[in-house]
Amino acid sequence: MTQIYARIVGTGSALPERVLTNADLEKFVDTSDEWIRERTGIRQRHVAAEGETTGDLSTLAAQRALDAAGVKASELDLIVLGTTTPDIIFPSTACLVQHRLGANGCAAFDVNAACSGFVYALGVADKFIRSGQSKKVLVIGAETLTRMVRWEERETCVLFGDGAGAVVLEASSEPGIYATCLHADGGYKELLWNPVGVSVGFKDDEPNHGVRIRMAGREVFKVAVKTLDSLVEETLKAAGMEASQLDWLIPHQANLRIIEATAKRLNMPMEQVIVTVDKHANTSAGSVPLALDFAVRSGKVKRGQNLLLEAFGGGFTWASALLRY
Repeated sequence: MTQIYARIVGTGSALPERVLTNADLEKFVDTSDEWIRERTGIRQRHVAAEGETTGDLSTLAAQRALDAAGVKASELDLIVLGTTTPDIIFPSTACLVQHRLGANGCAAFDVNAACSGFVYALGVADKFIRSGQSKKVLVIGAETLTRMVRWEERETCVLFGDGAGAVVLEASSEPGIYATCLHADGGYKELLWNPVGVSVGFKDDEPNHGVRIRMAGREVFKVAVKTLDSLVEETLKAAGMEASQLDWLIPHQANLRIIEATAKRLNMPMEQVIVTVDKHANTSAGSVPLALDFAVRSGKVKRGQNLLLEAFGGGFTWASALLRY
């Protein structure tokens, strides 16, 4: 029996027009460009305009991915969208995007795994294709995290940006996704979280009903580095590959120091690591597909190369995908 792979046939991305540099932040936040760059590697971030939503960015990224793949929206069997900042509580943002694209009728749903959202969504899509249930799948990672940023909180406000990335997967006999590894541990909830929700209620006595990102930065850093270290080993083993066979590392773009630590574990020079955190900051579920699309369209990533995608986010969640592009 022929092995069925989920193969990426097109990528796309979308960023808000407004760019907010570190120098811009210095004007209204007690921080400095040097402080931000030394600790995170971030130089600027894109911020959604008033009325611009996760769904808007997702739709644009998705259309660009479909165009690159030469696939019509009506051909899609499934849409999976990773996000923690949906347009509305329901319907899912995936359903809203589906209608805008004209893909009405196929299955569509959101995945909430914080910064690991896109890789989680990719893992889900891979299983649908491997099982034979789907032949063409649209996978999106998108966020408008600046909607929950409090600009007076300098420890967190400098870290985040908005954006979306997407890929189109097709069933193929040619190698595509070799392995995906998905994990979570809710025991770390209070190190990185947003306390607002529907069933726990909103906080009317706080600005924006208490919507805010709460993070214990140092603790998150320590767990992320340790967790990603073991994730790399697990993913290579699952794919039956050695680190020396990897052509590119495309990591979650949260912090340059975490990226460098992962590359060191793989004995990969930074020349083989896709870095966009300086341009986009942490776009959560949008970061990996944004970096992937940048790598493809810039000509860095080429057909036949092996890519390791990995992410770590609130939950904690962590996930990876090893694939041939």
